[in-house]
Amino acid sequence: MPHPKRKISKSRRDKRRTHYKAVAPTLTTCQTTGAVHLPHRAYTVDGNVYFNGKVLIEKAVAV
Repeated sequence: MPHPKRKISKSRRDKRRTHYKAVAPTLTTCQTTGAVHLPHRAYTVDGNVYFNGKVLIEKAVAV
């Protein structure tokens, strides 16, 4: 098994890890329903599934 020849210091290790960050997702607001959702994704409002401001699947009415 390979082993490092020299110890990597904590500052050098931490400099490399500065690029790993949590990023908040970008959200958009639908103009027809006013729901906040991820862009380019289907979303539900009151049981109906919407995409691009249009109803894809309507909620089934139980009889």
